Amino acid sequence: MTVTVDSLDHLVLTVRDIERTCAFYEQALGMQRRVFGPDKRTALHFGTQKLNLHPTSQVLDPNVRHATPGSADLCFLTATPIAAVTAHLAALGIPVILGPIARTGAQGELRSVYVYDPDENLIEISNLVG
Repeated sequence: MTVTVDSLDHLVLTVRDIERTCAFYEQALGMQRRVFGPDKRTALHFGTQKLNLHPTSQVLDPNVRHATPGSADLCFLTATPIAAVTAHLAALGIPVILGPIARTGAQGELRSVYVYDPDENLIEISNLVG
């Protein structure tokens, strides 16, 4: 038997400050904050996926061996034109550190800009070209 993965459900980010992280992703990328589970965990929802947030101040899963803020490198796809994305980021005072630039994604060519989130995770925001 061979296992075949169909899609990604969620990723976990270890963060220093849940409030600051939520504010960034809500304002910059339009994600929706939701609290879930009996222990009132926080997630940021977008499309059919979510980012679960684990604070550095609390061990939520003892099986995670190397949870470190700022170690992620994520790419998010958007239908919003990259020029509008960069204008929106500028209005929020979020500097673009690279781009717009051509990249290759899982589905094909991308037009991307890069920013850092509050924990200095590298965040790529992209349009699928074509």
